[in-house]
Amino acid sequence: MPAFSMDEYYRGNSSNAYKFFGAHPVSDDDDNGVIFRVYAPAAYEIEVIGEWNGWNGWNHKMNKINSGVYELCIPEARVGQLYKFRVHQQGGNVVDKADPYAFHSQLRPDTASVITRMNQKGIFHDEKWLKTRSKCYDKPMNIYEMHMGSWKKPSGKSEADGGAQWFRYDEIAEELVKYLKENHYTHVEVMPLAEYPFDGSWGYQVSQYYSATSRYGTPQQLMKFVDVCHQNGIGVIIDFAFVHFVKDNYSLGNFDGTSLYEYPPSDVNQSQWGSYNFNLSRGEVQSYLLSCAAFWLASYHFDGIRMDAINNGIYWMGDKNRGVNDRSVDFFKKMNYRLNQEFHNVILIAEDSSDYPGVTRPVEEGGLGFDYKWDMGWMNDTLEYFKVDPLFRKGSHNKINWSMAYFYFERFILPLSHDEVVHGKATIVQKMWGGDYANKFAQVRTLYAYMMTHPGKKLNFMGNELAMFREWDETKEMDWFLLDDYEMHRCFHTYMRELNALATQNPAFYEKDYKSDGFLWIEADNGDENVYSYYRMTDGQKYAVVCNMAPVKRENFRLGLENESTITEVLNTDSVYYGGTGVTNPGKIKTVAERHNQFENYAVITLPPFGTCIFEVKETPKPVKPEKASDEKGKKEKK
Repeated sequence: MPAFSMDEYYRGNSSNAYKFFGAHPVSDDDDNGVIFRVYAPAAYEIEVIGEWNGWNGWNHKMNKINSGVYELCIPEARVGQLYKFRVHQQGGNVVDKADPYAFHSQLRPDTASVITRMNQKGIFHDEKWLKTRSKCYDKPMNIYEMHMGSWKKPSGKSEADGGAQWFRYDEIAEELVKYLKENHYTHVEVMPLAEYPFDGSWGYQVSQYYSATSRYGTPQQLMKFVDVCHQNGIGVIIDFAFVHFVKDNYSLGNFDGTSLYEYPPSDVNQSQWGSYNFNLSRGEVQSYLLSCAAFWLASYHFDGIRMDAINNGIYWMGDKNRGVNDRSVDFFKKMNYRLNQEFHNVILIAEDSSDYPGVTRPVEEGGLGFDYKWDMGWMNDTLEYFKVDPLFRKGSHNKINWSMAYFYFERFILPLSHDEVVHGKATIVQKMWGGDYANKFAQVRTLYAYMMTHPGKKLNFMGNELAMFREWDETKEMDWFLLDDYEMHRCFHTYMRELNALATQNPAFYEKDYKSDGFLWIEADNGDENVYSYYRMTDGQKYAVVCNMAPVKRENFRLGLENESTITEVLNTDSVYYGGTGVTNPGKIKTVAERHNQFENYAVITLPPFGTCIFEVKETPKPVKPEKASDEKGKKEKK
């Protein structure tokens, strides 16, 4: 990483501004004081206030060392003490501001910054992991999205019920990693951890971009969490809101009396969430955010960043009709290019609901440079389809097959995230058509079979694997009691574990996710029977997936196949083991050499109601013609 340069900072090219700005101990000896720096070009005067001076900064006025930077070394300041900047703003107001570059902050509702040494010594043992990690284009990537504070509670109770608030980062690590491995997840994506004031924002309205939230412990405890994941082969992705920030007075807004980080007051000044939009036309703001991304990757060894609400950066206020925000687009390109230059195989994910082209195309080829993009269209279409009464699903048939019409335009991740299970939206299993418990579970098993065998990497929010009926609430832990008290949920959890294993352990389901020869429709247009079937394949391995979206059993169903084959059912969502009725296809099934649909062969199978069957396909080798065999023998003899 290059040395910090103010010139590069002003140009928006600094990826290490956090090494210059903020509060930094002068030396390894804590007795030598702390040097403070802050950027506030329009401020009239700035004082450093904190525990060492009784929050009175009259004798700790900062020195203006250039046109925008204030600096002061305070010998009596110590690591662990609280502090703020008292900013005498342009216009005459005096406001106490938290440090924009603070590495740690007080627990809400308090808002002071904490002098922190970002010491990694003795924590990380993941050098091999960092050198060998992958962007996973041709490898399995099954992401478990989680909210750190509500996966489990120390007492099992919510804070309102008298339970402890949260586990620490390092306390939750061992149990979480064991669970991820048992359930065949390859990565965990943690919802935002940069400090935020309101629990109900889940971290998407950030106040301190460089502070790991104190809700769950210290920076070193978060480092330990990531290292434990890496030691066990689990990648860690952090969610981040790079487009907007909170309006709270102590944070970035109107920092020096001017709109230093946000747009000036206008119709683009505030987002639809009531927060400030970052002004990405300013070089200083670009450096602040570029450095922030680099900071989290360097300091905590995260393997990737999922960037929230990218469409709000691409288009003004996220509205395509208002046009492209060219400066934001240029910033995304710059950030992604620089992060790829500075960090080995870091994974960059866009949560983007727009149809802007080239989001996952390399910057060098004119794209935005993200590695993956959430497929919001797939998510919406799929969930809408499963809400439809099966009697009328024929009219919605294209909601399922449409995704493959555009799939290869970008590198997509298929998400069923936290956004789909909150605020009256109903959980995934609740969204299934009908009021019958068994039918809902049959359909949700088929939904996940379809999801996990569809091309693309996968993301599921915690609780989806339990088929929770209660919407997610950040104050309560997951409904773990379901596994003890309800057989249907226990069976479903077993099903998800085995489905995840099938999808992550067989290359046909991931190796050619983004290559067109890894997928082939067998039957895409059977709307009359509500059936879809397709191949997933790679060199030397092939599977056929058949999804019956109707509540009727289909006996003697003809499945067209490319070549003479023997097929063996490896997973059936209707297995009694998974809570189904037991309509399965035991044994090996040989094809009939007769044309069916566009194929020259077919196999006769039974489809369970609302069920999916996954078959391993072993194609019969074609006999070698005698003359060709003779030619081959002659060639070998000559050799």
